[in-house]
Amino acid sequence: MNEFMGTPRWYALRTRSRHEKVVRDQLTNQGIEPLLPTVRRLSQWKDRRKEIEVPLFAGYCFVRFGMEQKLPVLKTVGVVDIVGGGQRPEPIPDEEIAALQTLMTNVLPYDPHPYLQEGMQVEVVRGPLQGVRGILLRKEKRHRLVLGVRLIQQAAAVEIDITDVVPA
Repeated sequence: MNEFMGTPRWYALRTRSRHEKVVRDQLTNQGIEPLLPTVRRLSQWKDRRKEIEVPLFAGYCFVRFGMEQKLPVLKTVGVVDIVGGGQRPEPIPDEEIAALQTLMTNVLPYDPHPYLQEGMQVEVVRGPLQGVRGILLRKEKRHRLVLGVRLIQQAAAVEIDITDVVPA
């Protein structure tokens, strides 16, 4: 028997195309805790422009549950599967989810970013993201902090002052 059977952990759900918000709302209605990072985008139609909210990681929604809730999660309309290796779901480290939650509660602009497996690990030492660890990269002349979710190979990037980070 799994040692984490009743302990709620964070997992990534792969969703049907454009079903991330539907999955989030249904999980909430079932009393299961979802997390759907979103970003605001300007969308252009023939006759107008409108700012819309889209998922930061297209095709994914995060969810916190114990294994006894696995079947209701899988039966949620729009859920394709729970990301993991082989037959069992793989939990996402709490610090990766905490970093995304911190990012979502700040006013700093952030964008989806290709996941980097190489790069300098840094920790933010001051400012609104203090304590968050990520990968530092440079985009043009600005520095950016990349916060990654290793399991789904997705990341978000936020502009940061280089003087606010130190090697981790």
